[in-house]
Amino acid sequence: MTVKVGDHVPEGTLTEFIENETAGCALGPNDFKVSELTKGKKILMFALPGAYTPTCSAKHVPSYLESYDAIKAKGVDEIWCVAVNDAFVMGAWGREQGVAGKIRMLGDGAAAWTKAMGLELDLTARNMGVRSQRYAALIEDGVIKALEIEAPGAFEVSSAQSMLKHL
Repeated sequence: MTVKVGDHVPEGTLTEFIENETAGCALGPNDFKVSELTKGKKILMFALPGAYTPTCSAKHVPSYLESYDAIKAKGVDEIWCVAVNDAFVMGAWGREQGVAGKIRMLGDGAAAWTKAMGLELDLTARNMGVRSQRYAALIEDGVIKALEIEAPGAFEVSSAQSMLKHL
């Protein structure tokens, strides 16, 4: 069952590659509970089929980088990019996209959280396995306040420019 506006995001674990060790975060992949990440925060997240894929690299991530200041001006605490990739891939892709300090690149390597959201996409026939649908959500204190799910192959409603209307 797909989550909807008004639902709490499901519990799950997302993994982020940490470039610089800090108190509580070791260098390398770190696991984070979604409930702890969203508690008391306003998160604008977007999910996509995979790192390094054409639309994701050329349009989706860049749209959020270009709109970063406008998004932050609307009171968003964090911007997340979630994909069914491991933390190493998400970290490398984030470095190449220049997202440092702006977008958290969170991996859902086994698609567990994506499946709990009800937003998985089976691309096995294209040799890509189970991935995430392309979508964006506004999450406030763990509750979904806006959710825009793309039609297959589309990139319209989940862009940063489109999501700004929900802020």
